[in-house]
Amino acid sequence: MRFMTKELHAYLDYPVALGLIIMPFLLGLGSVNELALWLSVATGFAALILTILTDHHLGLIRVLPYSLHLAVDFTVGLVFLIAPSLLGFTGIDAAYYWVIGATVLVVVALHSPEKNTFGH
Repeated sequence: MRFMTKELHAYLDYPVALGLIIMPFLLGLGSVNELALWLSVATGFAALILTILTDHHLGLIRVLPYSLHLAVDFTVGLVFLIAPSLLGFTGIDAAYYWVIGATVLVVVALHSPEKNTFGH
């Protein structure tokens, strides 16, 4: 059931990064706690930089190993799941972080192991 490949993941990275930047504004996040808005925006910019630097076919400057990229994604998923409790997010703010955090963890969990081939 692990179907998320490195190539498929790469295609998701840019739209997800842009979504993390744009969606908080569209959803009106941060009306009670501004961190609910800015945590996602900052994460989106960081995700964009990470994607640009990742060694996959859509990386523009391929200096970071894909395994590091996956580890960062996993960490972001966990942080997004616990952020509402730690930072006091409620309502749409909390729901946003729980949904995004869970989705990121599912994507990482569904990742297909890379095939090790000599010379690649």
